[in-house]
Amino acid sequence: MASKAAFAFGMVAALMGLQANAQNPDDTAEASPKLTTYKCTTAGGCVSQSTSVVIDWNYHWFHTKDWLSCTTSSGVNSTLCPDQATCAKNCMVQGDANYTANGVATTGDSMTMNQFTYGANGIQSASPRVYLLGADGNYVLTKLLGQELTFTVDLSTLPCGENGALYLSEMDASGGRNPYNTGGAKYGSGYCDAQCPVQNWMNGTLNTAHAGYCCNEMDILEANSRANAFTPHPCTSTDCDKGGCGFNPYSQGHKNYYGPGGTVDTTKPFTVITQFITNDGTTRGTLSKITRKYIQNGKMVASAVEGGDALTADGCIAADPAAANFGGLPTMGKALGRGMVLTFAIWNDATGFMNWLDGGSNGPCSATEGDPALIQKNNPDTHVVFSNIRWGDIGSTFNSGGAAPQPGTTTTSKQPTLTTTTKASTTTAAGPMQTQFGQCGGSGYTGPKTCVSPYTCKVSNEWYSQCL
Repeated sequence: MASKAAFAFGMVAALMGLQANAQNPDDTAEASPKLTTYKCTTAGGCVSQSTSVVIDWNYHWFHTKDWLSCTTSSGVNSTLCPDQATCAKNCMVQGDANYTANGVATTGDSMTMNQFTYGANGIQSASPRVYLLGADGNYVLTKLLGQELTFTVDLSTLPCGENGALYLSEMDASGGRNPYNTGGAKYGSGYCDAQCPVQNWMNGTLNTAHAGYCCNEMDILEANSRANAFTPHPCTSTDCDKGGCGFNPYSQGHKNYYGPGGTVDTTKPFTVITQFITNDGTTRGTLSKITRKYIQNGKMVASAVEGGDALTADGCIAADPAAANFGGLPTMGKALGRGMVLTFAIWNDATGFMNWLDGGSNGPCSATEGDPALIQKNNPDTHVVFSNIRWGDIGSTFNSGGAAPQPGTTTTSKQPTLTTTTKASTTTAAGPMQTQFGQCGGSGYTGPKTCVSPYTCKVSNEWYSQCL
């Protein structure tokens, strides 16, 4: 929605005193955490992909060779960066981003993203955003026209006002790699979305014109434990359908369908299936419908709407007349056919409190319940877990009984019996973890009690324990 990009970039700037520009890497390579994903076909089952995630460009440090910062709390240092060429000559982007300190941890095919992290300065709002990266150093372009995307998610700790988001953005595969930015996607550059964010960079290059950077966006899941929606945002060459024609069960009148104890019970992990159906059933046709299915406890969940939860081309225009100006589902389908970058984020919003997602007619949350200060106070362990991410032919990522294909390093059978919910439930305990030398225990202490690897919590006295 409208505040997503603006808030995420504002939060990073406030926390780090940094804004992004287009720079070549220094001599510290980025170590992107591995995250196994799976590509599936009807004929061959699912095959594991050697993929990883890279954190957004804004989470890196930009400095001179003498380690002077090229950015300030208000933006790029205009003396060091008066233009693209001079900025690239003077400044470089630091690799080795601290993923743990920024709230991101992966293991196998599972990723935990924390809203808050803990360190020497106490609790901090991390609000990370990461992109799926291929072994070739470019973003993976998932081509989903006439295909489906399936993943398991645990949103049980996300209260009102939070957004655990998995979406697609039509970014350049290289992250805008160019002579002024040879790192590109390896360092998380090139972000764009349908809200046309105005950033200090545009597709990897210093944005001297301060122009907005628009691109097609497909929100697969924007959700917390109380509400969820999926929304296409097609674009023209100059603007985008910023509101979109989203599908939200609560706003459709099904107020007990999704949530704690609901038909889709958000106190437990569940699997999300999104299918992009074309008019001729092929991967070359026109996108005519987007359908949503859920699996929980190994069974297919009944849909909220009779006949299935879906957005049709005509229904999208009826719900959002502005979509016609941007080509509606057919335009979205063309972007899906070209390939889009899988993006993951967790964030909250100090201006709108996420009411567009979970308040009023969209969800059960009160107007002020999503205040980030209240979330930090009452829900310091807020995190989301994404796992078992699979895409491919319609029907290839799960079977009719609700089971998901068993992941493996080679092709698997088309009708296995293993579900994905068990695996997801074993990864949700990560939560916030304490860094080296941070407090991890003691009488009255309420912060994180588990240390990041390889450190362990050592007792100094009854009042203080420390990660050493």
